[in-house]
Amino acid sequence: MRVLLAPDSFGGSLTAAEAAAAMARGWARSVPDDTCVLLPLADGGTGFVEVLHTARGGTRHDVEVTGPLGAPTVATWLELDGAGDGARRSSTTAYVESASACGLHLVAERTPDTASAATSRGVGELVAAAAARGPSTIVVGLGGSACTDGGAGMLAALGATARDAEGGALADGGGALARVARLDDLAAVHERLAGVGLVVAADVDHVLTGPEGAAAVFGPQKGADADTVAALDAALRAWGAVLAEACGRPDLPEQPGTGAAGGLGAALAALGARRVAGGELVREVAGLDEALARADLVVTGEGRLDGQSLHGKLVSVVAARARERGVPCIALAGQVDLSTGEALEAGLEGAYSVAADAGSVEAALAEPAARLADLAEGVARRWGARPPG
Repeated sequence: MRVLLAPDSFGGSLTAAEAAAAMARGWARSVPDDTCVLLPLADGGTGFVEVLHTARGGTRHDVEVTGPLGAPTVATWLELDGAGDGARRSSTTAYVESASACGLHLVAERTPDTASAATSRGVGELVAAAAARGPSTIVVGLGGSACTDGGAGMLAALGATARDAEGGALADGGGALARVARLDDLAAVHERLAGVGLVVAADVDHVLTGPEGAAAVFGPQKGADADTVAALDAALRAWGAVLAEACGRPDLPEQPGTGAAGGLGAALAALGARRVAGGELVREVAGLDEALARADLVVTGEGRLDGQSLHGKLVSVVAARARERGVPCIALAGQVDLSTGEALEAGLEGAYSVAADAGSVEAALAEPAARLADLAEGVARRWGARPPG
C-alpha cells in the first residue's frame, strides 16, 4: 500500500517536513510493509519557502529585516527559475514568506500590547530585497503573522507612508492606524515594482474588517483581548477607507483575502496583486496531483483542524483533490474541532487528534514529534494494509 503523507506545518511546534517524518515513523511501526511517500506542503503561511525549496530547489536568500516588534530577524525568500504562478510565462519567480518576517513564532509572549504594536515592515523589506533581483513575478505567501496592521508597515518599507490628520507619519503597528488620515506615495511603490507581477498566496478568504475580518478572527491568537480586537477592527476600518481611496478601489476592504495575515492581503491588493489560493499554488508547484495519482491513501494534517481549515487552507485543498481522484484521505491534527459530518463534507474520511491521543494539549506540545508518531502508529492499525488472511 502506498501512503502519501502530505501535511502542513503544526503551528509553531513542527514544520511540515518534521510532521511528515513523524507520521512516517509512527506508520512504519504498525505497518512496515506500507510505502510512505513524504510530501510536506504549505498554504502560504509558515513553511511556505521551505516546502517549495524542498520540492523544486532554487536559491534561498536570507535577509535581515525588521521583526514584528522591531528587533531584527532573518527572513527568507526563494528564487526559482522556470516556475510561473500558473498564469504568467515561465521565468524567474520570487517566493516571499511573510511569516518569516512577521510570524507569530517571533513573538515570545503575546499580549494585547504586542497585538497592537506588531508590524509587517519586515515583509516590505523582504519584498524590496526580492524585487532588487529583477524577477518577473513576486509571490507573497500570507499566513501565520503576528501583526494586524493592514500591511501599513509593509507599504512604509516600500516607500508609501501612512499619516495622521496633521501630516505626521504613523508609528508602526495596527493600533496606530486609528489615527490614519491619508496614505502618501503609493504611486512611488507602483513605480518601484514596475514590471513585476505581484501575486498573493493566501491561506484564507476572510475580508479586512467585521465579524469575519482580520482582527475578529485572528486577533485573539495574536494576544488581543476583546477590547483590543474592537480597537484593531475600528483602526482597520479607517485604514481600509484610506487604502481604497489611495488605489481607487472603493470595494477593496470587502474583497476576499484582504484580511489574510492581519490585513496584509489588503495592502497587496491595493498594489494590484492577484490573489490565488496558497494551497492550490503549492499543489501545482510541489506536484501534489502527480503524487496523488500513485497513492492508495492520503494523510494530511495541521496544528488545529477547525472551521478555518475549510476556508482554503491546505488540508481542505488536499482533501478535495484526493476526493476528485477517489483516493481516501484522513487528517492527523494537533487538535480537532470539526464534527464527523463537517470532516466528511470536506472530503476527510477520518480526523484524529494528537491532543486527544496524548491525553492533553500540554502533553502533545511537550513532545510534538513523538506524540504525532504515536498517533500515526495507532491510526495505521486501522488504515494501513493488512497481509492476506
